[in-house]
Amino acid sequence: MTIAVCPGSFDPITLGHVDVIRRAHTLFDTVIVGVGRNSRKNYWFSAEERMELACGALVDIPNVQVELMDGLVATFAHEHGAIAIVKGLRGTADFDNEQAMALLNRHLTGVETVLIIGDSTKAHIASSFVKDIALYGGKFEDLVPANVARALRERVQIQKKGSSRE
Repeated sequence: MTIAVCPGSFDPITLGHVDVIRRAHTLFDTVIVGVGRNSRKNYWFSAEERMELACGALVDIPNVQVELMDGLVATFAHEHGAIAIVKGLRGTADFDNEQAMALLNRHLTGVETVLIIGDSTKAHIASSFVKDIALYGGKFEDLVPANVARALRERVQIQKKGSSRE
């Protein structure tokens, strides 16, 4: 049985992420989506909320597990018996970053990285863009799964209420 880890912060998970995970599922028996926790990052959603949103977005893909991930991706992959770390590429800037990480991850644990070229119709989608669009009232619903769109609308309302008190 082949296992792959698809790591990310998923703040929030987008249709671009879902596309990469869906295609990784066709290459590996099991895909573990590692929802990262990094105390230095300022997330819109807690780790548990990001995990719940990912579970909802991926519910129709068999043999996909969603787990919280602390520490190094390479260590997480190795501990779960993964033969690969799967990352999606939107363009050349992603490749430059991913190449260095892939080499380091292989150096640390021997786990290889598989790079999946993102669907060209989703290459413009990034979680940070989606959050900005949502915050400023733009149309974002076609960039994220339906459960994530609902959560984003709720989070924006909370943020607007909080900022109106200042």
